[in-house]
Amino acid sequence: MSLTERLAGDRRALVTGLGIAVAACVLVPAVLPAYWVYLAITAVVSAVIMQSYGVIVGRVGVMSLCQMSFASIGAWVVLRLNVADAPGGFLVWLVIGGLAAVPVGVAIGLPALRIRGVNLAVVTFGFAVSADIVLNANQMPGMSELKTLERPALFEEDGAYFVLVVIVFTLIALGLAVLNRTRLGMSWTELRHSERAAAAHGVSVARSKLAAFAISAFIAGVGGGLMAGQLGLVVSGNFAMMQSLALFAVAIMIGPHNPEGAVMGGIFGAVMATILEKLDLPQDLGGMLFGVGAVFALRSGVSQTDFTRSRKRERAARAFLKEYEATAADRPAEPEAPAVPATVATGEPALTVSGLTVRYGQVTALDAVDLTVPRGAVVGLIGPNGAGKSTFIAAVTGFVGGYTGSVALAGDPLDRLSPSARAGRGLRRTFQTTTIAPELTQYEYLTIGAGRSLSTEEADELLDFFGCPPGRLPVSMVDAGARRLLDVAAAIAARPAVALLDEPAAGQSAAESLALGRRLAQVPARYGVSVLLVEHDMDLVQAACSEVTVLDFGHVIATGPTGQVLADPTVMAAYLGTADVPVA
Repeated sequence: MSLTERLAGDRRALVTGLGIAVAACVLVPAVLPAYWVYLAITAVVSAVIMQSYGVIVGRVGVMSLCQMSFASIGAWVVLRLNVADAPGGFLVWLVIGGLAAVPVGVAIGLPALRIRGVNLAVVTFGFAVSADIVLNANQMPGMSELKTLERPALFEEDGAYFVLVVIVFTLIALGLAVLNRTRLGMSWTELRHSERAAAAHGVSVARSKLAAFAISAFIAGVGGGLMAGQLGLVVSGNFAMMQSLALFAVAIMIGPHNPEGAVMGGIFGAVMATILEKLDLPQDLGGMLFGVGAVFALRSGVSQTDFTRSRKRERAARAFLKEYEATAADRPAEPEAPAVPATVATGEPALTVSGLTVRYGQVTALDAVDLTVPRGAVVGLIGPNGAGKSTFIAAVTGFVGGYTGSVALAGDPLDRLSPSARAGRGLRRTFQTTTIAPELTQYEYLTIGAGRSLSTEEADELLDFFGCPPGRLPVSMVDAGARRLLDVAAAIAARPAVALLDEPAAGQSAAESLALGRRLAQVPARYGVSVLLVEHDMDLVQAACSEVTVLDFGHVIATGPTGQVLADPTVMAAYLGTADVPVA
C-alpha cells in the first residue's frame, strides 16, 4: 500500500467513524428511553477511560492496573473546583482535571524505566491500593456540603450530555489517531515488541514510556471528570482498585487502542449486566462471554479487534499480491542501477574503536580491540562462534555498559551516551534476531527506522534495492529472510554515518546472500553510509568488504584487505582449527 493509499484508507475510516458518532448523537437521545440514555452515557464514559488503557496497555504493552486511580484524580479536581465555584465552568474544569492526573502518571511511570512485566504490574496495583485507601478515608469534594456538580446549560439534560461525552470520546480518538502516525506513536508500537530495537532506531525508551503514562493519565482524568458530570457526586467505590483490574482484563481481551475496541469495552464494562437482565438472560452468560474472549486473546496473543483488523489487512494484502503478480509480465523491466564503486573510502575514520575491553566477571569477551571503519567503506568483522563479534557491536552501540576503551564517531566520543543517543548521532545497528511488530506494514517500519517521513518513491527505492517484497505488505506476511533485509533497509533509511549489520544474510540462500553482498558494496556511494558487517558467509564478505578484521576469543588476530586477510594462515587456523598452522 502506497503512502497515498494509506492516507486515503485513514480518511475513509475517519469519515465512517464520524458518521457513526453523529448518528449516535442523533438517534440515542431521540429513540431510547431515559434509562437507556443514561446507560449509554455510562458506556461512553467507560469508553473514554478505556482509551487510556488503549494507550498504555494496547499501544505500549505495559501492564498498568491503576487507570481508575487516575480517573479519580480527574473527578476529585472537577468536584473541588465546583465546590470552590472556580471560574471557567465544567468544560474547563474537565481539562484541568485531566492535566492534574498527568504528573501522577509520570511519577507512576518512572518505575517502568527499570522494571517491566509482572513486577511493574505490582507497582501500579500498589498505587491503586494506596489510592483506594486514601479515597475511603476522605470524602470526595461536595459530599459533606451535598453540592452536586452542575452541567453546562447546553448539556444539562441527559440526551445533550450524551452528545457531549460522544464529542469528547471522538476528539480523543481523533487525537490518538493523529498521534499514532507520528514518530512517538509508532515508537509505542515498536516498544511493545522490543525496547532494544526501538533504542537502536534512536527512540528514547524513557521519554516514550513516560509520554505514554502521561497521556493515558490525562485521558483517564478526563474520563473521571465526565463521570462526575454524569453523577453529580461520586464516591470512592466508583474508582475502586478492582475496577482498574476488571477494565485491564477487558482491555487485554478487546483491544481499546482501536476506537471500536474502546466502544466495545465501554459497553461490556458498563451495561452488559443490564442488557442481560433486560433480555432475561442469566448474568453468568456475561462471565462466559468474557472467559471465551479472554482465552482467545491469550491463545492468539492479540486482542479481538487486532485479530479482526489483521485478517482484513491480510485479505487486502493477498488481493494486492495476486494483482501484483498478475501484472508482473506487463510492467516494464526495471533499469539496472548504474555501476558504482564498491568503496568510496576517503581514509578519514567514520568510526574509531580503541582498546575496547568487555569483561563478564572473570571472562574477558573482548580484550583491547582496535577497529576503524573509514568513511565511505564497507568493513567486515569476522571470526568463529564465540569470538566476540556481537558483543563488539553491542558495546559500540551502547547496549553493553561498563566497558573500557573508547568509541568515537567522526572524532566525537560516544562513550557516555545511551543507545538511543548514539543512534541519533548516526550509529545504527541491526540484530541477529529481528523483532519487528507484525502489524506494521513495511512502509511504516521504514518510517520508524528513518525517524522521519519517507516519500513513496524513497521507500520503494530502498525496498527494491535490498530485494524486499512490495512495501504495502504487513510484516506478518513477510518471511524471516525478507524481514532481515527489511531491517537492513530501515537502518540505511536513517542515512547514519555508520550502520553495524549483525549477520544480515541469515535465512538467505547462497545466491541471495551473494546478491546482498553486492548491494552492500554499493551502499556507501549510493546512500552515504559506511558499513561494519558481521557475517559468517565468506562469499558475502568478499563481495561486500574492502577490509576485514578477524576476532578470535576476543582478540584481534588479523586486519587488512579482505583477500589478504582471508588467505592468512592464522585466520584459516581460527576458522578450521588447524593445529599445525603457526600463529603470528
